Amino acid sequence: MKKVLVLLLALACALPASAAKKNYTYVRVGNSTDVATATSPGIVLMGGSTDVDAAFTWMCDRAGSGDFLVIRATGTDAYNPYIQGLCPALSSVATLIIPSTAAANDPFVADTIAAAEAVFIAGGDQSNYVNYWTGTAVQAQLNALIARGVPVGGSRAGMMVLAQFVYSALLSQGVTSSQALADPFTKYLTLTRDFAAVQSLQGTIGDSHFAARDRMGRDLAFLCRIAANGWSGMPRSIAVDEETALLVDGRGGASVAGNGKVYFIKAPGPAEVCQPSTPLTYRNVEVYRISAPNGSFDLGRWSGRNGAAYKVSAEAGVLGSTQAGGSPY
Repeated sequence: MKKVLVLLLALACALPASAAKKNYTYVRVGNSTDVATATSPGIVLMGGSTDVDAAFTWMCDRAGSGDFLVIRATGTDAYNPYIQGLCPALSSVATLIIPSTAAANDPFVADTIAAAEAVFIAGGDQSNYVNYWTGTAVQAQLNALIARGVPVGGSRAGMMVLAQFVYSALLSQGVTSSQALADPFTKYLTLTRDFAAVQSLQGTIGDSHFAARDRMGRDLAFLCRIAANGWSGMPRSIAVDEETALLVDGRGGASVAGNGKVYFIKAPGPAEVCQPSTPLTYRNVEVYRISAPNGSFDLGRWSGRNGAAYKVSAEAGVLGSTQAGGSPY
């Protein structure tokens, strides 16, 4: 008996730390062997609620029937059967749950991301992505894939970290438009930058659940704060409705899939009044709105086709627009 205990102890000591206590969760369906296929660049920005089937099939096509990887900080592997059902030609679909900085620096996690032919960042809480993944192998490998022309997408929190400027949502509740318009420096409006290096999204911030959660006011506050930080003299936002996705090709050409609209918002410069504890005044912010099937937008030229152009303004915290009836949407 004593010999058996000694042997078990020796075996336990011989195991690597990652095997003794795995700090991530990995679930894969399909081919268990990695393949290497040719990919085409593309970015998907999905606005939340019901997922957009066409956005995933678009990513699958660009993945060249390779290995599709979903990454997230919390949650389950529910995307695996959904994506596999939409894209049966894929070699595999896997989910990697990365809930800590230690997990984000695990060699297996880094190698798994590096081997993917498509990566999708699930929704959730973007503060987890900012806190757990910034400065880690996850961030490095994700940006290496983007540079290599691998399609990458995200929904809700996952889409927001793909823009250059990020609403990081570091506190216990998300900022609302009424809070941000009343005080664009409210403690609930936290920003960071440069998590993902997507060329076509430089100079932008993203937002999701847009019209359904009345987020135009907070987007104007995002823009005022970006300018106040000195990050951009003419900040821009890409805001996506629920059940909607923006599909961006490798040249920055964008189209819409799904049931809602996408809003391209461009400030004329810094806000007239953007101060702590003071209602926001920000006039003549340009909006271009597109929807499927015909709307399109060139991110490089920041110009659209088959959409609607109008302007929104905040006057002492009160939002209005040049559209009939004054709707910001």
